[in-house]
Amino acid sequence: MADTPLFGVCGAGTMGSGIAYAAALAGYSVVLYDITPESLERGAGQIAKFVAGSVERGKLTEEAAAELRGRVATSASLDAMAGAEIVVEAAIERLDVKQDLFARLEALVAPDAILASNTSSLAITEIAARLQHPERVVGMHFFNPAHIMKLVEVIQGYRTSEEVMERTAGISRRLGKVPVSAKDTPGFIVNRVARNFYGEAFRIVGEGCATHEQVDRCMKAVGFKMGPFELMDLIGIDVNFAVTESVYQQYFNEARFRPHLIQRKMVESGLLGRKSGKGFY
Repeated sequence: MADTPLFGVCGAGTMGSGIAYAAALAGYSVVLYDITPESLERGAGQIAKFVAGSVERGKLTEEAAAELRGRVATSASLDAMAGAEIVVEAAIERLDVKQDLFARLEALVAPDAILASNTSSLAITEIAARLQHPERVVGMHFFNPAHIMKLVEVIQGYRTSEEVMERTAGISRRLGKVPVSAKDTPGFIVNRVARNFYGEAFRIVGEGCATHEQVDRCMKAVGFKMGPFELMDLIGIDVNFAVTESVYQQYFNEARFRPHLIQRKMVESGLLGRKSGKGFY
């Protein structure tokens, strides 16, 4: 690999932009890919905001900020990923989309390049199933905001090699993250735990025991930085619902993971949280 290795990110949404910025901060040359110029423009704008905020807070000098900006490129062509040491996909949470993307990437990147998925709920084993070399596919699940949150789940699919697990953990540490190894089970570690954090909150509100504001205040009073409803507004209520549905289905409709009607009605109403300008708050 080159002295300045290339870090590819597929998907210029909130997560993809945050991952790209974290990689640039760590000294990687970064290519951010998306299928539409509009998405790339928004992603580049988000990274520019991250840089400006770091300068304002004194975490980056103007000189360092200019150098960082120079390390980030955008592309609407997947060919730009050809020289990447690692490609992290942060695409829509759909199995067919991720499988197709990885099949195209496998034909482009070097034999030793890592193909990592930022999926929060889909099986790494299934994402890799159609590839010729599934051993180099790994889960690399960041948390929002990706450039700030320290935890990264490194998920081993059934055929992911130990070498790829070790290299992915090393890359995570280079990004200033704390990698935690996880098996390829529905929801991995954090999202499996989180289903009850959100699910019980929905049941309390759905049964009329308390309002969402009261639930959030109670959770913060015992040490949580954000309550479940505040956190859903930040992440996206549609994303939270999709993950809940996925985990529920993968556990063969086990009752404790069941989605709540309130989630579905919020999504159907377009009340998605900060991304739509209105959610629970």
